[in-house]
Amino acid sequence: MSAFYYYQLLMPTGRAKTGIAAISVEMDASARLWLEKNHDGIVLQLYRLPAWASDVLQTGRRLFRGAIKPAELAGLLRDLAVMTSSGIPIFEAVKAIAEDEGSESGRRVERVCTQLLEDLNAGSALSIAFGRQPDVFPDTIRSLAEIGDATGTMHQMLMESARHLDRIISLKADARQAMIYPIFSFLAIFGAGGFWIAYVLPKLVGLFKQMNAKLPPLTVAVMAFSEWMNAHWLLVAMTLAAFSILTGVAWRNSLVLRRRTMQLLHRTPIARTLLVSSGLAFFAEYLSLLIRSGLDVISSLGILERSLQNLYYKERVARIRQFVERGDRISFAMRQVGGFPSMMVRMIAVGEESGTLDRQLTYLSDEYSARLKRTVGMLAEIIKPVIVVIAGAVFLLLIVALLLPVYDLVRQTMSAAR
Repeated sequence: MSAFYYYQLLMPTGRAKTGIAAISVEMDASARLWLEKNHDGIVLQLYRLPAWASDVLQTGRRLFRGAIKPAELAGLLRDLAVMTSSGIPIFEAVKAIAEDEGSESGRRVERVCTQLLEDLNAGSALSIAFGRQPDVFPDTIRSLAEIGDATGTMHQMLMESARHLDRIISLKADARQAMIYPIFSFLAIFGAGGFWIAYVLPKLVGLFKQMNAKLPPLTVAVMAFSEWMNAHWLLVAMTLAAFSILTGVAWRNSLVLRRRTMQLLHRTPIARTLLVSSGLAFFAEYLSLLIRSGLDVISSLGILERSLQNLYYKERVARIRQFVERGDRISFAMRQVGGFPSMMVRMIAVGEESGTLDRQLTYLSDEYSARLKRTVGMLAEIIKPVIVVIAGAVFLLLIVALLLPVYDLVRQTMSAAR
């Protein structure tokens, strides 16, 4: 990830120029050289902003400028592959894409291409230019670009990168699909319940009090809850907001919390099915791509470790890489580490023995992707009746709590009429 620097430059005109720049370097001396090379000035002051300030600036830049989406990045890489395969120089190909204007998507791609043009114009190779934008180009894409620069097959690596992103987008969409329906359904249930509590119940409370209706305990409890919520809604909203923020900060900064949460989810029946299917599909997809592109196994596992989002498998890949660095096979390491099904381990062992490891991994990626799609479809059908039951229970509680006093009033009225 890029670090943010505050700098002051002495320009050739004699004027001083100050600003803040996001620079992808490890050492401050490299940032100084980068600034002097790209701005044609002399660095007078250079200050690396703290990590928290960099996080705030990075978040603000994403919110206001808009980060390029994976589908847009796949389109960019595919366009570059098509143009370079026809003989167009990479600089001219990037320039042609940068000149396209119009939609917000086009502007996001244009910003990425503008930065690429600056680096290419300074003499950098395409893989180095990709490396200067690590928030845009992930490790897998940068590694494929390095192979393309070294072997002269850049157009092939760019097309392979685009196809890889398309498959990853499809996998993520399948994983998210399982949660979209229940999330929106529960929001609708709580929204309708909140409307009843905030608007309908207060009016009925006044009516019941005027008519001296005898209220059953259930109605009293519901009305007390409604009155409390209406009196303290701001406190409840602030508490929920603070809890959400603290949870997000703790999730981001606490490795122990993320690890224990993932371990718990991997023991929960439905969540475990989704996480295992998606995690194994990502594992096989990334590893097959890297090995098929010509990277050695150790480097591929290192890139895979940085690319995986699932902490459960991320830690297992790190341990597998340690076994492989000692000379063991991947299949042996997977057995020792655990957490991988025997079918996957056996197919990888066959691939290692026959020299078809990339092909076996591709088969596994397709199989677990298909399993993930089937699981998502099956869960969607299971969740629908569950949500209907929950919604019915909530509204039945509210309706019964309101109808009981009404029934009592009707009974009193009929008794008085007699």
